[in-house]
Amino acid sequence: MTPNSRLRGGLRLWPVGIVLALAFALAMAVAATVFFVGWDLLGARSLKPERQLTSSTLFDLVKLAFGVVAGAGALVALVVAYRRQRVDEDGARREEEAASRETTRLHTERFTTAVSQLGDDSGAVRLGGVHALAGLADDAPTRDLRQTCIDVLCAYLRLPYTAETDLPAGDTDARHAYLSLRQVRYTVIRLIRDHLRLGINHPHSWQGHDFDFTGAVFDGGDFSEAAFNGGIVQFAAAVFSGGKVNFRGSTFSGGKVYFNGAMFSGGEVNFRGSTFDGGTVNFYGSVFSGGTVCFSGAVFSGGEVHFSTPLTGSTFSGGTVDFSGAVFSSGEVHFTAAVFNGSTVDFNRAVFSGSTVDFVIATFDSGTALFNRSTFSGGTVDFNAAVFSGGTVHFNDAVFSGGTVHFRDTVGAAPSGLLPANGQSLPDGVTLSPTW
Repeated sequence: MTPNSRLRGGLRLWPVGIVLALAFALAMAVAATVFFVGWDLLGARSLKPERQLTSSTLFDLVKLAFGVVAGAGALVALVVAYRRQRVDEDGARREEEAASRETTRLHTERFTTAVSQLGDDSGAVRLGGVHALAGLADDAPTRDLRQTCIDVLCAYLRLPYTAETDLPAGDTDARHAYLSLRQVRYTVIRLIRDHLRLGINHPHSWQGHDFDFTGAVFDGGDFSEAAFNGGIVQFAAAVFSGGKVNFRGSTFSGGKVYFNGAMFSGGEVNFRGSTFDGGTVNFYGSVFSGGTVCFSGAVFSGGEVHFSTPLTGSTFSGGTVDFSGAVFSSGEVHFTAAVFNGSTVDFNRAVFSGSTVDFVIATFDSGTALFNRSTFSGGTVDFNAAVFSGGTVHFNDAVFSGGTVHFRDTVGAAPSGLLPANGQSLPDGVTLSPTW
């Protein structure tokens, strides 16, 4: 057997004879080194010869001999114990690897079964598959396997889906199939929400994972009080076409959430009381053309929320977008280049106390924008180069008590309630267009 021989297919162990010989040689070398170093430090020049052995000297020689034997035995025991420990550790490692492979194999079998259930014609079987996948995600031995289960659940929501308004009139079978599919979809959303409500340290929490709802159609569903903390959440190009989709009380505090290009065309999407305190939430390029999107009472206290970019402005062309009572206390909210041409956008009683809120080059050409009784007490609200070309914009009873509010280079007529009454000075921090 060579020094590089493998034991049990993986552990490298030298033959015991070679190891013992090397150990004895090393021990002798160390002993000799210690002896000669001590000799030199003591300044000895020679040994004192003795013609006869006394009983004391003989006894010291006997003790030395027994000490050498004992040391050799201890050295052998040490080598054997070390080899035994290595073998035991290797065996334990192999058992762990075998258990891990078995766990992964069982997970894969259960995963395959659950995915096949999702494709079944029976709604009850599909529901079973949804719950099985959620349970598999909870039991997944690795984070990547959990993410795979989540990806499949999200992919199910991205499958082609016919809204109730598009069903053939009088087709009972089509309506039953729709109701069955909707029940499964709502269950997927509910399970995702329930796992996002769990604390970040809970073993079954899905916070920090990625969720891809790109292009999905939502005609209802409840994400209320979900914590989107970390990871990437994609609602890009999603369609909110009816029913009620509830994000009430949700938290967006880390990672990135994308609603860019989303279509809000009917029903109600509720962000009431939600908290945006970190990360990035993007609505740029989204279209608000019908229904109600409610941010009433939402708190914008950190991170960035973009409803548009300098190149891609969101369009508010119908329905209602409600920010009434919202609090903008830090972070950034951008409506850059947004177009308000048919909807009602309600900032009544909103509080701007520390954020940067940007309406730069936004266009208000129809519809209604309401800032009545809003409070501007800190931060920056910027309407620079905005265009007020039509519709109705109200700042009635708004309070300007701090911060900076810019209307410089703004085009069009001054909004209602903005200009100070005769004899009153302009509040500090407020800059109006010179044409007003």
